[in-house]
Amino acid sequence: MSAVLTAPAAVARGSSEPSPVVELDGPRGVDVDHAGRIVVSEADGTVSIVTDRGRHPKVHEIGSVPAGFLAPAVAVGRSGRVYALTPGGEPGTGAATLYLLRHGKPAKPIADIAAYQQDDIDPYNIEGVPEESNPYGVAALKDGSVLVADAAGNDLLRVYPDGDIVTVARLKPRVVPVPEELPDDVEGEPLPPAGTPIPAEGVATSVTVGSDGYWYVGELRGFPATPGTSQIWRIKPGSVDAVCDPERPNRGDCRRFADGLTSIVDLAPGSKGSIYAVELVTQSWFQWELGIAPPIGGLFRVRPGGSIKELAPGTLTLPGGVDTASNGKIYVTGPIFGPGSLWRIG
Repeated sequence: MSAVLTAPAAVARGSSEPSPVVELDGPRGVDVDHAGRIVVSEADGTVSIVTDRGRHPKVHEIGSVPAGFLAPAVAVGRSGRVYALTPGGEPGTGAATLYLLRHGKPAKPIADIAAYQQDDIDPYNIEGVPEESNPYGVAALKDGSVLVADAAGNDLLRVYPDGDIVTVARLKPRVVPVPEELPDDVEGEPLPPAGTPIPAEGVATSVTVGSDGYWYVGELRGFPATPGTSQIWRIKPGSVDAVCDPERPNRGDCRRFADGLTSIVDLAPGSKGSIYAVELVTQSWFQWELGIAPPIGGLFRVRPGGSIKELAPGTLTLPGGVDTASNGKIYVTGPIFGPGSLWRIG
């Protein structure tokens, strides 16, 4: 773990400008517990607790996921249990696994998500392998179970303390127009003309429990990653095998909460039923990978009814995670590659 203590910058009370709390190496997931302690993960798989009080924040390492893996998301559950994910890979390898982290002990595997997805094949798969798994978002529930958003499986799972898993909801693809900004071809492969409608996967990258108790899932849009086509879904607690359908967004146990976002990578609960969403790149992850968009992401507050307001516009570089504290402070991590920080807003 490479956290460096950083004296908070002088920021006006209530300011929406980000203020650094601690420096981190490739910070990813962030979750704030009821006591205000901030759990963060870094690119090397280390997970730490940050106490943000006064001018002298404290950092204490909890542990890490197995060597060779990063932890894209973390969550704090009941009794202070800390959970972390590892990203995609083959079953039985330590990849695509939910872990429980304990002070001074090796990470304890709770569930092999990759193994579960071998038999829970994505019926709406467009790209890659339908049984592929890449868990990317996590949220702990009061009953001891854990929600996992699987970015490759395009679904939301619920993992129980004994390791049993059920599929909560599946995200169906959405037909989107090819963006005008894309080149004619990528690495010699021609792209459809701008405006061509094509199906694109609803990549489930993030999950949170809202202040209303409902479960919210945010999606990154799959290729061609058309800006403004990422959605947030609101799922009835306890749902099993719900379908999040962009063609019928107001039916069933999974209903659309918001539309018009881009490349969502994390969600956090806000007050009065609002949700905070982090976009990795506001012009889409694909345009950034192609080198035609800057690595500037965004933090947005989405209110019930779908109104969207950006906070601290133009200030976040490749942000990875977001969560809120009971005192109203918002914490964001980034950039997710190389030197970064845990940032405080508000």
